[in-house]
Amino acid sequence: MTTVSELLAQKAAIEQQIAEVQRAERAGAVAKVRALMAEHGLTLADLSSKAATPKRSGAKVAPKYRDAATGDTWSGRGLQPRWLKQALASGKKISDFAL
Repeated sequence: MTTVSELLAQKAAIEQQIAEVQRAERAGAVAKVRALMAEHGLTLADLSSKAATPKRSGAKVAPKYRDAATGDTWSGRGLQPRWLKQALASGKKISDFAL
């Protein structure tokens, strides 16, 4: 029967082997990428061009409505804020808050 210390030693040896194999695979991948870049004449700038990056979603939108009393704003997207709902319920028009 194996002891805990023997099992821990085996675990350490296996983890070391895993790390060595990962380093070797990573070095191979880097070499392949460099070879492909050289073959096609690519530079790092080509890889980081704006055309290659996806567009971001969720960009800030300029506010369309403002509460003059508090300065709170709303872009017109999503749920209406509480301050606007309360003002509309009290009889004001949304055009009263337009910027």
